[in-house]
Amino acid sequence: MLNTAIVGLGWWGKTLVKAARDFGAPLRFARGITLEPDAIRDFAAEHQIVLGTSIDDVLADQSIQAVVLATPHTKHRAQVEAIAATGKHIYCEKPFALTKADAQAALDACRRAGIVVGVGHHFRLMPSMRVLAGLKEAGDFGTIMHAEGNYSHDWLADYPADSWRLRAEESRAGGMTGMGIHVLDCFRDIVGPMKRISALSKARVLKLPTGDTTAALVEFENGATGALGTTMKTPFAWRIAVFGENCWAESVSETRAIVRRAGKEPEVIDRPADNHLGRNLDYFAKAALGQGTFPIPATGILQTAAALEAVFKSADANGAWMAV
Repeated sequence: MLNTAIVGLGWWGKTLVKAARDFGAPLRFARGITLEPDAIRDFAAEHQIVLGTSIDDVLADQSIQAVVLATPHTKHRAQVEAIAATGKHIYCEKPFALTKADAQAALDACRRAGIVVGVGHHFRLMPSMRVLAGLKEAGDFGTIMHAEGNYSHDWLADYPADSWRLRAEESRAGGMTGMGIHVLDCFRDIVGPMKRISALSKARVLKLPTGDTTAALVEFENGATGALGTTMKTPFAWRIAVFGENCWAESVSETRAIVRRAGKEPEVIDRPADNHLGRNLDYFAKAALGQGTFPIPATGILQTAAALEAVFKSADANGAWMAV
């Protein structure tokens, strides 16, 4: 088992702990850091987590082998660099960083320390997305022409106005840091690295400082095109579609994919449900224990962070194309 601490035990931090437990990932959450210990004492007791209020307690604890970060996005670089300096492995929630430069600096710190770094891009592990990945690996798409994606929901629409998740510095370009980044990462996983992006963000209903609705056009390094959308004020929606010269395929839910090959009718493919969040944590833990590698290399982590920053820059420039 990997003796682990988690920094950030809000809604998502607790979700990570439960996902790892339910999957059976070899993670033992021994320590937890939170600014509101009284609010989660029952949860901590249930999971046998010793609570603290400072990350310094984790950094100084030589028994802790790894740290999971579920903290505000702007804190990630400094926290990753501090943890890496102690030689502890790191699983960082997405977005890994809000700029390419911060992502590169954090990854360089991990490389120098010789530690495993994982990131919370688990949507590519959804059963339906693995159908698309399998088609790519088999060469069934042929040349990929175009990709489309949308991840939207209204789960954050009623969050308190003072929530860190809604602050302008933490959630630029509307839902991109919470939702759209999953589309970017799935694009990178299936189509390849992105070359440049043009994006617009609008405040349609929620009137957030950086908007609630974002749309972007993408040019991939291999010449394919892409389009993505995300809004923070509509019922749940998920779709990734990839159009190849020989077939197209789309993920329409966690477990359902639709595939249409040339000359044939669409085929609906249903896969069993999977704890893909727990699976992602399992990959990380096993890599840290020397039992494999985390599926996303440092180059992939950097590419997704760079694409996210390109969305931010383009939205700030009223849709001007920005290099990734």
